[in-house]
Amino acid sequence: MRTYLVVIDESPEAEIAMRFAARRAVKTGGTVEILAITQQTEFVQWGGVMAAIEEETQMRAEALVARAAGTLLAESGIKPAITVRQGDGAKIAREMIAANPDIAALVLGAAASGPPGPMVSHFTGADAGGMSVPVMIIPGSLSPEAIDRLS
Repeated sequence: MRTYLVVIDESPEAEIAMRFAARRAVKTGGTVEILAITQQTEFVQWGGVMAAIEEETQMRAEALVARAAGTLLAESGIKPAITVRQGDGAKIAREMIAANPDIAALVLGAAASGPPGPMVSHFTGADAGGMSVPVMIIPGSLSPEAIDRLS
């Protein structure tokens, strides 16, 4: 089954990427996998404080993914797979693509203005030609209607 891997965060462009992936999945009989990345916490001298920071970060990521999954289910009827991992986003996305042959594309959202985020920068840089699946970068300036028309 064709799976669209969408990397999300709290940005508006992540919502646009999710909408595009959902529409493509519906039209191609596929599904969506949502990936949320949490950053590695810098070392804090007191272990309890560091554990609390990591737990809060994990809970925020899980809440974000749950909201996105609920929206996806309500709008498209697709129940996505959900992954929340800590670490380097590009490395994790590559690992997931390598481990799952059903992943047909990596879907990222690009900001409507300003510089691209780290994932877009990474996957459009010198390493772009080495991907085993297409990378779809969805412009953050697209309206929902334009996304529906293009997807």
